[in-house]
Amino acid sequence: MIPFKAPIDDILFALSATCDETVAAEHGFDAEITRDILEHFARFAEDVIAPIDEPGDQEGCRFENGRVRMPSGFREAYQAYIEQGWQAISLAEEFDGQGAPATVCGAISEILAGACHSFQMVTGLVPGAARLIAQFGTDEQRQTWLPKLASGSHLATMCLTEPQAGSDLSDIRTVARQQEDGRWVLNGEKIFISGGDQDLSNEILHLVLARTGSREDGVRGLTLFLCPSHTRETERNAVTVTRIEEKMGLHASPTCQLAFDGATAIPIGPVGKGLMCMFTMMNHARLDVALQGVAHATRAHQIAQNYAAERKQGRDRNSGQPVSIDQHFDVARMLSRQDMLAMTGRLMTYKAFALMETGQHPDLIEFLTPICKSFCTDAGVEAADIGIQVLGGYGYLREYRVEQTLRDARICKIYEGTNGIHALTLAGRLTRHKEGASAKAFEKLISELISASGGDISLVTELLEHWRQMTSEIASNDTPENFADDYMQISAAAYGVALWSELTRRLSPSQTARYQQCLDQMQEWAAITLAASKVRKASS
Repeated sequence: MIPFKAPIDDILFALSATCDETVAAEHGFDAEITRDILEHFARFAEDVIAPIDEPGDQEGCRFENGRVRMPSGFREAYQAYIEQGWQAISLAEEFDGQGAPATVCGAISEILAGACHSFQMVTGLVPGAARLIAQFGTDEQRQTWLPKLASGSHLATMCLTEPQAGSDLSDIRTVARQQEDGRWVLNGEKIFISGGDQDLSNEILHLVLARTGSREDGVRGLTLFLCPSHTRETERNAVTVTRIEEKMGLHASPTCQLAFDGATAIPIGPVGKGLMCMFTMMNHARLDVALQGVAHATRAHQIAQNYAAERKQGRDRNSGQPVSIDQHFDVARMLSRQDMLAMTGRLMTYKAFALMETGQHPDLIEFLTPICKSFCTDAGVEAADIGIQVLGGYGYLREYRVEQTLRDARICKIYEGTNGIHALTLAGRLTRHKEGASAKAFEKLISELISASGGDISLVTELLEHWRQMTSEIASNDTPENFADDYMQISAAAYGVALWSELTRRLSPSQTARYQQCLDQMQEWAAITLAASKVRKASS
């Protein structure tokens, strides 16, 4: 087994390359403080979290007497996690948090997902839940729940999906009814709820999307509720786990089916505006999923690179001495592609987080979020598959655990909106909503990156022009779904190449060789993507 090593230098490079350090400094997180925090968390993740990943995958969660039991070592790891205050780093200081910017929180989340994705799944919804409560909650709700999330006594879940309502939430049937005494109660069933029950935190705060209007109202009849696992310290609410799923991966993360049978709940945000409130949590969660993809791509590359450097096969033509397989062209090519996938996804996502932090680019964030989620999760799966290929027969075995990386990474393309749904959103709603404001903001960003580039900009300029033509054609077409996948790929190619092109002029001599190779790999993929799109357009 090759031990997990947090990619601190790569993360810090991405942060410095994509973030406005003055914004971070305003939060009290300058470059030096950020490095200290991330190095401290990296040591914690390597020493405490990573060691529970493999045994957790093998042991899995247990469902006993209606309750979920986490694998051995997880409870102790969680106690160490909250004792050091990591669960509170994103929350405001007034609620016992540390007020870290989104970029720093994203870096911590990436490291945590790389160390143990299952642990990150169970603990990782706290920042989004806190942000939602801070934005839409009453003063009483903020004072009640944010300190509990900050202390680690409560973890959070996001309860949307039902058996008949997956991507289409308009068919949600979980019902909320207000009683004569003013209380609200929930009745219904939710599925695929990560951390729907666990024995890490004392209690759980479920964020539940439920119907307060008629079914004919569709999404306009949905309201968001805070539904605690306990109504009093020792009295459980009427929320029960009916089963946990047997899954391909993430064996140490309990994916629960929950039944709400008259469960007491409290509305948060306006009645009938639940989906609007929930998107505050979902948009953050989608960028978090993007970084899960980056973490898996990085881990797969780390395993493959270390293995390839030590594995001897074949001989040097001139000396006749045995050579490591990373000296073979095909293996070197695969390793370079893994590195490009991880680094490009990292740059894309931290740029989005940095723009989000300013609060000035909501339309642009709307456009970048599906691109990041789609590209990065595709990258995680591809890099893991490449890792298996580099290791050959050993990759197919459990010994080096790259097969676990593939199993764990695969869900990222599915949850928080399938990548196909995100492509349809990009080509459909975001080219038309508010007269195409999101698409126009993206075009402006790419144009600015091109203007700031110091090298050859011919490819990225051609990508942008093709993107403009596609955008215009989609906006005037009644079937945007026909363009969705192509449009997503061209958008990702333009974004990735533009970021690298602008960045290369700022590289130090020690960085140039590796990152120029990333740019070359990205340009190769982008050129192929562009050529294929043009062929499909010509034949349509």
